[in-house]
Amino acid sequence: MDKCKLNNKKASIYGKIIDSKLYYLRVVIIMKLVIAIVQDEDSTDVIEALTEEDYRVTKLATTGGFLKSGNTTLMVGIEEEKVQSVIEVIKQICKKRKETLVTPTTLSSSEGGYMQQYPVQINVGGATIFVIDVDQFVKI
Repeated sequence: MDKCKLNNKKASIYGKIIDSKLYYLRVVIIMKLVIAIVQDEDSTDVIEALTEEDYRVTKLATTGGFLKSGNTTLMVGIEEEKVQSVIEVIKQICKKRKETLVTPTTLSSSEGGYMQQYPVQINVGGATIFVIDVDQFVKI
């Protein structure tokens, strides 16, 4: 058995001798990179669930979005046929939910700059997922 790598694919070449002739079967595996941006509070559960399913996960701490709250960017390099499985694991954990945020408002200067606070209900959670083709995948 001899293995080789192609540009955006991982390939294995298997040789088999039948009737004194050597036949080769090449199996090509297309690799993808799943990038998921999740809320910090969901990240630990997502990482644990993906690890239990034998996926390797790289975690990056990021910040952004509407509330400038902490996010986590997760990267998973996998075979193309496993992409939906990874997305399903993330979907099960990263549910949208409502959160109440108290925002201050400055009133006019004639009122002495009094700060009035009022609650605002916003949607948080969920995940943003990107699936990207991989040119080369090397595991060392």
